[in-house]
Order: sequence, then C-alpha cells, then structure tokens
Amino acid sequence: MNKNQISEKWIKASIVGTTWAASEIVLGSFLHNVKIPFSSLFLTAIGIVILISMSYVWRERGLFWRAGLICALMKTMSPSAVIFGPMIAIFSQAALLEFSTRIFRKTLFGFVVGAMMAMSWNLFQKIFNMIVIYGSNIVDVYEDLLIYAQRQLNLQFDIVWLPILILLFIYSVSGILASVIGIKAGIKIRQQPAFAKPHNQKNANPPTPDNNQPFHYSIFWLFLNVSLIITALFLLNSTPWFVWSVSVLVISTLWIARYKRALRRLSKPGFWVSFVIITMITAFVFNKMQSQSLLNGFLIGVQMNFRAATVVLGFSVLGTELYNPKIREFFMKTSMKQLPLALELSFQSLPMMVANLPESRSMIKNPVSVIHQIISQIDVRLNEIKSNLSGKIFIITGSVGEGKTTQIHKIVETLKSQNISTGGILSPRRLENGTTTGYDIVDLTTNERTAFLRKTEEENLPQIGSYSIISEGLKKGHDALKNSHNNHQVVVIDEVGRLELDNEGWADNIQDLLNSTQSHLILSVRDRFIEEVIDKWHLKDYTVLDVSDKDHIINSKIILNHAKAWR
Repeated sequence: MNKNQISEKWIKASIVGTTWAASEIVLGSFLHNVKIPFSSLFLTAIGIVILISMSYVWRERGLFWRAGLICALMKTMSPSAVIFGPMIAIFSQAALLEFSTRIFRKTLFGFVVGAMMAMSWNLFQKIFNMIVIYGSNIVDVYEDLLIYAQRQLNLQFDIVWLPILILLFIYSVSGILASVIGIKAGIKIRQQPAFAKPHNQKNANPPTPDNNQPFHYSIFWLFLNVSLIITALFLLNSTPWFVWSVSVLVISTLWIARYKRALRRLSKPGFWVSFVIITMITAFVFNKMQSQSLLNGFLIGVQMNFRAATVVLGFSVLGTELYNPKIREFFMKTSMKQLPLALELSFQSLPMMVANLPESRSMIKNPVSVIHQIISQIDVRLNEIKSNLSGKIFIITGSVGEGKTTQIHKIVETLKSQNISTGGILSPRRLENGTTTGYDIVDLTTNERTAFLRKTEEENLPQIGSYSIISEGLKKGHDALKNSHNNHQVVVIDEVGRLELDNEGWADNIQDLLNSTQSHLILSVRDRFIEEVIDKWHLKDYTVLDVSDKDHIINSKIILNHAKAWR
C-alpha cells in the first residue's frame, strides 16, 4: 500500500473510526449474546460518546463525518449479509453530529442537538427501511392494525402516531444521555492528559471480511445486479402474481448460485418466521379492515415478502461486488483518494484496537472512565502511525570501487521482483580499457542511460574533481528523481557525495524527498562522507549497510522486510 500524501486529518479520522468500529464489534457481540432490547441505541450511544469526547482532544472540523465514513466502511468486516443499513446509519449519525456542531459549534447545545438528531436517525431509518423493503403496503398494515386496536380497546383518541412519538422520545432522551457522557469524558481527558500504556496482548479475533475468500469480481455483474433489482421491483409493482413470483424466484436463484452471502440470509430461520408472520397479518388486516378477500390479502402479504427478499438479497450481492479492487483503484484516482489509504490503516489497526478495549460489562457500568481510558490513547496511536508511515533511510556504504552501485542494482532487481515499486537513479561507472573515464545516470523507472560525468578538457563545463559535469545527465537525474517523488515505495540515489554536500548535484532532490515523501530512501555514500551526509540532512531513522560486510542478499532482505511492512 502506498500511503504517500495521506493527511493528518485522515489519519486521525482513521484512528477514531477504528475505535468506533472496534467498540461496535466488542459491544455488539455482547449485546447480541445477552439479547438486550434496543441494542442499536447502545451501539449508537457509544459512537456518539467516542466522537464527542474525541473532539476535546482533536478540534479539527470534518473529523466526525470522516470517522463515521471509515467506521461505516469497516462494517464490511461484519459476517452479516446485511451491511448497507448499518453502514448508512453510522455515516448518517456522524454526519448529523457534524452538521449540528458546524451550525452551533462544539458547544454543549451543539453536542446535545447533534446527539439527539444522530440517535433519532435510527428510528427514521427503521421506518424508511420498512417502507423500502416491504413497500407502501406496510404503512397500510400498520395504520389498520392500530385502528383495529383502537376500536377493540374503545379508545377515543387517535393512536396511529402514538407509538412513533413514544419511540422518538426514548431515542431523543438516549441522545441527550450519550452527549452528557461524551462531554464528561472529554472534560476528564482534557484535565488528565494522555498517558502511555502498553498494548494489551490478549488475543483479538475480529471477523474477517468475505473478500478474503477467492471470488471473481465483475463490473458486468455489478451493473447487471442493479438492473435485476430494478426489473424485479418493477415487475412486483406492475404485473400479476404469477409473473412477479416466477421472476423473483429466477433472479434469486441466479444470485444464490453466484453469491454465498445471498444464501446465508435466506438460510436464517428468522427470515422465514417473519415471512409467515407478515403474510398472515397482512391477510388478516386486508380482510378485516379493507373488505378484501382472504386470498387477496394473502397474495399481498406474499408480494411484500418477495419484495423484501429482492431488496435484501439485491443489496447483499451489490455489497459483494463493491469489494472489487478495480472500484477501489477508481476512487484512488479521485478527490477521495485518501479514503482507501485511511481505510487500510484502519484495517491494520483494528485487531490491536479490539484487544485494547475493556470488557463489555465495564463499558456499560462505567462508561465515562472507560471512554477516558480509550480516548486518552489516541495521541499515542497517532504518533505510532506517523512514525510507521515515515520512510526509512538505508545508506549503502563502502570505499571507491568496492561495488556499491553493483549491489544497489541487485537490491533494486530483488525489490522489483517482489512487486516493490522502485525508482530513482543509479550512477554506473564508464570504463575504457579498465580505466574509469566517467559516470552515467540510469533512470530506474525507464532504464534510460545518459552521460553525466566525463574526463574532458572542455573548460566551459562545471567540474567536480577531475570530471566535467554534463548538463544533459544532470537534468535527466533531476527529472528521474522528481518523477519518483511520491510515485514509488523505494527511491534510490546513487553516489551521494561532495557535490551534494556543496549543495549541488542531487542536494535539492534529497531535501525534497526527506521533507514530503514517505518512501524509503536508499542512498549510496562513500564511507568517508557518511558522517557529513548524516549531519547535513539531520538524518535520524537510518540504517548503514556496509557492502564489505554484507552481500546483496542480506541487504535486500533487510530493506524488503521494511518495504513490505510499510506497503
């Protein structure tokens, strides 16, 4: 992975989003096992608390929605076949909190309003999902059931909106409580600065995304699936029952044959239980309240379930195809190119984040202390990531004619054979009858070779020792290093010496690479210049590899291990 040019804001968003995702995994598993009602409220509350408390440490605008986007995308690691709903909910909650704090700033009022909006989104999305999945008939079923209950209980007021208003009140109060906990945790963090804490070594096994299994992705199938969903929904709304029933069965069979996660959803008993319940309730309601035949009500119930199967399976298979690496490559070329980089950082951090979370019971019993413990580590994690993203410097050294360039050439071949993108320049000797007459420049990206230094008597050329500097070779070297800037995992600069120490040659290129690239650098430096080179560019994270002590296989392995860990 090339993490060049990922901004600090996206790194911070990666850390916060991963913390949120880790809490969803740990707390979500606990709530699922103990079957606590309204478990989505607890999960949303944890996310709100994390975002609000984090804002007391990092004040940048735009962190909320970025963290929400990363956490939402990390839901693809969930073994559930239904991921779009939770993904939309997580991002919407973060976006609503972002919106509120943009309008009312990061104040008590801004946090409380944002938290209420974020928490209440769960209710609105549930209603919206029911309408999308089952169609407008589900609204009729809901209204008729409540009217029927009102008649049976002999109530004198309209109760159609009462359940929704009660739920909205519960969600809003939950949002207020979450914001208060987040504010308290944030204040505690600000009063008690972060402290270093060793990583928890207990095993953490977050779920593995389905895309680790071999699968032949297809852009054609992605668009075909969209067309099949639209076709199925159109037939369900516009054709007789014998047409839409056969069509949906054929399309579902096609999806099941290609996608395992589609079958997983249908294999759950809960799907078939809800199928029977909804069908029976619909048949009863339409027969009792709308004076339709029992058979017609039954068909409407079946139609609603077929629509639900189409939507659930359809979005499930779309989620599978969206793992396609080509889609990721497309986003890498857009203005959102930092998102995949931040997301990969998140996936790398997730096991450690999960391992460092306290037990689920502790998160519920004492949330302020637990959140303080979690958030107080984010600056530590930020420094770790920034340190890991920094390219390492390798100095290949030896005396004149000892084989530095030859060894670097072999190292470059080894790196390229392992798919490590490598650029920069080599400076091979030019020999005539065993005598050195000059040096050339070789662009490692194009393998183009150009004259650089020559022993000549032309007085109008700049000199370095007994050699004249050929302007064409100097320009080719600058261009090669400029093109390697941020385009390769490893950049090579051969024969860094007196010219560079005098602020000529490749001196500016070296400074530019050290300032803004996160690539690894391989510098070839004569042994007598090493200390001067280190002092001039204030090198810190460097490794000196002596060609007289180690062969190219050993040195290649050292560089390769760092490059692979950084990729």
